[in-house]
Amino acid sequence: MTSLSENTEAQDERPQISRPSDSRSLITTTSASQLLKSDLTTEEPRSEGQKFDTVSSYLWSDEDNDEILETIDNDEPKEEAPTDRPSWANKMEYLLAQVGFSVGLSTIWRFPYLCFHNGGGSFLIIYMLMLFLVGVPLLFLEMAAGQRMRQGSIGVWKVISPWIGGVGYTSFMVCCIVGLYYSVLMAWSLFYLGQSFQSPLPWSKCPLLRNSSDFDPECERTTPTTYFWYRNILKATDEVEMGGLPVMHLSVSLFMTWLIICISMIKGPKSTGKMLYVSVLLPYFILFCLLIRSLMLEGAHFGLKNLLAAKVRSLYSVEVWRRTGNQLFLSMGPGFGSITAISSYRPRSNNCVMDAFVVAFLNLTASLTAMVFVFAIMGHLATENNEKCYLRNAETVQYLIAAGVLPAEAHPPDSMYHDPSSIYSGWLKSLPKQVKDTVLPYMTNCNIAHELTEVGKGWGWGPYLPFKTPSAPETSALHRCSCSLCSTKPWSSYKRVHTKPKELPDQQLLLEEVLLPQGQMSLTMSINGAIDCVLGEGTGMQLRFYSVSSELLPFIPSQVMEGPGVAIVAFTNITSVFSGSTFWAIIIFLLLASLGLSTMMGIMQGIVTPLQDTFSSLRKYTNLLTVGVCVPMFLGSLIFVTPSGSYYVNLLDDYWVSLPIFFIVILENIAMAWIYGARRFLADLIIMLGRPISPIYRWLWCFLSPFVLLVLFVSTLLHLFLKTINYLAWDSSISNEVIRIYPSWAKVLLIILITITILPIPAYFLYTLIGVDFTVSMIHSGATVIFKPEAKENSLKSYPRLQVRKSQKINKMDK
Repeated sequence: MTSLSENTEAQDERPQISRPSDSRSLITTTSASQLLKSDLTTEEPRSEGQKFDTVSSYLWSDEDNDEILETIDNDEPKEEAPTDRPSWANKMEYLLAQVGFSVGLSTIWRFPYLCFHNGGGSFLIIYMLMLFLVGVPLLFLEMAAGQRMRQGSIGVWKVISPWIGGVGYTSFMVCCIVGLYYSVLMAWSLFYLGQSFQSPLPWSKCPLLRNSSDFDPECERTTPTTYFWYRNILKATDEVEMGGLPVMHLSVSLFMTWLIICISMIKGPKSTGKMLYVSVLLPYFILFCLLIRSLMLEGAHFGLKNLLAAKVRSLYSVEVWRRTGNQLFLSMGPGFGSITAISSYRPRSNNCVMDAFVVAFLNLTASLTAMVFVFAIMGHLATENNEKCYLRNAETVQYLIAAGVLPAEAHPPDSMYHDPSSIYSGWLKSLPKQVKDTVLPYMTNCNIAHELTEVGKGWGWGPYLPFKTPSAPETSALHRCSCSLCSTKPWSSYKRVHTKPKELPDQQLLLEEVLLPQGQMSLTMSINGAIDCVLGEGTGMQLRFYSVSSELLPFIPSQVMEGPGVAIVAFTNITSVFSGSTFWAIIIFLLLASLGLSTMMGIMQGIVTPLQDTFSSLRKYTNLLTVGVCVPMFLGSLIFVTPSGSYYVNLLDDYWVSLPIFFIVILENIAMAWIYGARRFLADLIIMLGRPISPIYRWLWCFLSPFVLLVLFVSTLLHLFLKTINYLAWDSSISNEVIRIYPSWAKVLLIILITITILPIPAYFLYTLIGVDFTVSMIHSGATVIFKPEAKENSLKSYPRLQVRKSQKINKMDK
């Protein structure tokens, strides 16, 4: 094998690469050569004996890195050809663009939600392992590809391997579809932000009926925040099949969203960079303030203690790993093409290795900060609810003493109202055993861990069990329990569910009606679980319910819902925790709106940049192009602000987006690691950056990343097609959220969307294949293209010189 220095000297004498003169050469060869022509300052005719093959990979050993660096240091770099490609004003704007795209609503809300449901500390361990072993290498890969080729997603993958050139088109389509519904999330946040400038907040209490002093009964049957979300914001229908025109106030909010996005993108990176200082730095500042405020709340330590409690069995759960992988890739954003597009506006010599770690670290910091904030709030609310449970028990004992059911020595101390958490347990322990045994049957079991779970359910983090009273119960067994205090205490004190009767271990109980002895009230309602009633002697309120087989009940899914709307409702609940709720509501929804804006700007980069690279004339009309993209995107997103639009948002966000993203990233990984060659790519980067790169990336790209991605892709595919797809809907008849199954046409729509987004990949492969003349065998060449580093980091005036190096074996064959 000839040495690199000898080849370099020979190359200096004739500084150009060869191109195939045979008209029958592969289209992959000619396509790559044409795309790389822009890197040459001059190009002379080449001899027939030299061939250039972009598919074959010359495998360098790891020891060549120092030799490469030493060789290129001895060469004098040439001036690069001038370019009209815009660039970020500085590295800070570039990093803000990458961080703003990766840190979105899923980072702030879905991360703590998944941690709550998937083992706490175990989820954190899995996430960090996947982040640094899979996420960072793939992030580095996309950054380096965009930075080296100076093109968007469409152009980059055509250069690397024309056989999978359709990957760029698929990324482009994914950005378009995600942009349509993600802009609606920002519109929701903007509308809530506008509604926050009121005191009291409009979702803090139920509205009054028109021309009446009574509250809306539909709101009284649920919570004010849930009612405000479904009835005032979404104007939601009961089912996805019910359509309607776009909701006016959401349409206006959506128009303002796209107007802000258009203004931010109108001048390209120059205007986007200035907006990023606000839309990215402000959320981090707000998150820090919220974190400090939440840690000052009583009971915050309990929430954090629950967070750090790891469940070992979660480490062996395939479902937990699948959910963690989904969160990682949807949060970091590989596969959208936005990372590649944003990186294409940086000089080639930019240290993208460090950038990948910085972006991953800041993304992780935002996720952990949001998680600590959320769990601190949950711990505070659980502590408050547990104290309320203590006080309810104390009141119950007082009523029973007044009614003569319990002895006077069971009376709780008056100081319990000042510090129930510490006094309650001491009071119970101080009671004589006989009195204690008499009191306990009348008291509710107060458990702070149970209250933490209840808080999660109230935020939409718990499983929904939609029960309906059957028209013909399977059994007519009537169960009764009497309460001696019903004449003095309202029903609301007794309607909570805690325990299931032992005589019905395998059946659900449906409360049919609540009757007072005098017939003062008749109420039809349904609740999940069994009834916890206060037992006593004498007559009182009768709780009548039937035991019903589970076969008569509707579908009860085991998983919990995780749609983006859940985050909006949960944050409205969080605003009520702090004093001065109006101020904190403004802060929180300003946070969500800023996160949505920075993410949307990243998505738009994944749309605008490939268009400008594919049609170079559009670069002269950036203003018109931006408006021309934003207007149809706004019109297309109107479908998601119809009364049933939120159900379509859940369909795409929960079931569609993961599959195309995994498929794209798998092909990108394989193209770079196995088609172009991981060693060749690292060698290119070593010369381009002028510094050594750890060979560990080659092993991660070649083996670990493809394996993990394939497992995630297959598990997501099975999860989609083997399980029933459902959505959380509003049932106006019972004023509550229920889980409904998507109709069959929705699943067909899902399959069509997945097919359309993936179709460009096989289509472009066939397009490339048709252009190949199969009568000629593939040209075998040892020629490998390597690149000279830039003379200056910020220099955009010249392109790196290409050099060709041949193996000794090829030279001998040529002789």
